Amino acid sequence: MPETTMPPITPPITPPITPPEIVKRNKALAVSPLKASSTLGATLAFLGMDRCLPMLHGSQGCTAFGKIFFIQHFREPMPMQTTALDQVSTIMGSDDAVVEGLATIAGKHAPDLIGLPTTGLTETQGADIERAVAMFRAKHPEYDHIAVVPVSTPDYAGSLESGFNAALKAMIERLVPKASVAGTRPGRRRRQVNVLAGAHLTVGDLEHIKDLLERFRLRPVLLPDLSDSLDGHLADTDYSALTIGGTRLEELAHLGDAVATLVIGKSLDGAADALAARTGVPDHRFAHLMGMEAMDAFITTLAEISAEPVPDRITRQRSQLQDAMLDAHFSLGQARFAVAGDGDLLAALTQLLAAMGAETVAAVAPTNGPTLKQVAAGSVKIGDLEDLEQLARANGAEVLITNSHGVHTAERLGIPLLRAGFPQFDILGGYQRQWIGYTGTRATLFELANILLGLHKGEIHAYRSSLKQWPDAERGATAAA
Repeated sequence: MPETTMPPITPPITPPITPPEIVKRNKALAVSPLKASSTLGATLAFLGMDRCLPMLHGSQGCTAFGKIFFIQHFREPMPMQTTALDQVSTIMGSDDAVVEGLATIAGKHAPDLIGLPTTGLTETQGADIERAVAMFRAKHPEYDHIAVVPVSTPDYAGSLESGFNAALKAMIERLVPKASVAGTRPGRRRRQVNVLAGAHLTVGDLEHIKDLLERFRLRPVLLPDLSDSLDGHLADTDYSALTIGGTRLEELAHLGDAVATLVIGKSLDGAADALAARTGVPDHRFAHLMGMEAMDAFITTLAEISAEPVPDRITRQRSQLQDAMLDAHFSLGQARFAVAGDGDLLAALTQLLAAMGAETVAAVAPTNGPTLKQVAAGSVKIGDLEDLEQLARANGAEVLITNSHGVHTAERLGIPLLRAGFPQFDILGGYQRQWIGYTGTRATLFELANILLGLHKGEIHAYRSSLKQWPDAERGATAAA
């Protein structure tokens, strides 16, 4: 493959981001909720592990509700179980339900890993999930070879991305051995790179990240790897109660031998800190990979880690993005957007819009967090889709960007909707769409520009010289235009 050096990176044309004002929630309830619970986020992380079966600790309805979201979004059957608490166990104690559920799953399905996130019901009850797992270990030593990772993720605290980080951190602390114990050494595997991938990344994004690393002759180990377990492929078996594909547990024993760790998403700082403490592997952290500036930093890092020149193909993709930015700025310049989503996605989208000269006139996040300081907007409202609708109407938004729950909001506002985030249940393939990288950013800019062209904004009309003689009918049509 022809290779070349990276072209000189010009300074960003956008000024440094001024941290927005965080406007806290001022309602006693959520109207048209934006938030997906932290329990779902933790479950999503477990679904990226090979031969795993998440068992949600709560009532049967808690699991069924989340399972519907996953099935609608990925259009695949979801391997999920529940402790199915009833009224008696909820009041009298739920430890026995955990022990019985773990024993049943271990004996019937023999998974490599059982993820055990809690729900609002059990957290309100005051269940001690760690004690319940200890009881299971004491009562069933025959299942000591099956890993169990409990994680506290009440529905009423945090959101999808915080639950995802909590589960990832719990897996690292329980399954990744310390370097002093395992004898791992950073850089022993000179081509291996660990990748901690945030909840805002789609299956298509993860596949692109793996492709980029492989172009630099690096071996990516994603944690978790949803692109291998939830990519929508047809498996050889008709049915499996466990995840098919994802990060294998044996890979976790060698994370400490990697040459570097790439962390994508500021929401993963907790998990990244835990991995660095246990392995000593140096990490490189990126808030997101959307837009030219973010991708330039990422590609430069890959070139430094691999000591390889940048492949010609990647350089060409960068040039294609530059051309797309020139083509799209007529439509996107001074356009007004309303955006809602979890912090990592919200920061990525608003920074991309700001780089194109667009303005985010309404920004809403489901929960507060450090990522919101990087949102390119005057203020960020902690709230729901009702708050987004009110802000968008008051500030004259032209385009709405949020998940599929925003369909009715867009209809009431009379503006188009670009679906982004989780869940996307009214379209096919939303989980597979690529947003990041030079190619993903280019496709996103084209879609946004085409939406605005549909609103007759930024359209470049054909030039007609006043010196040329036109037939009367065409002259009248030209004058009217």
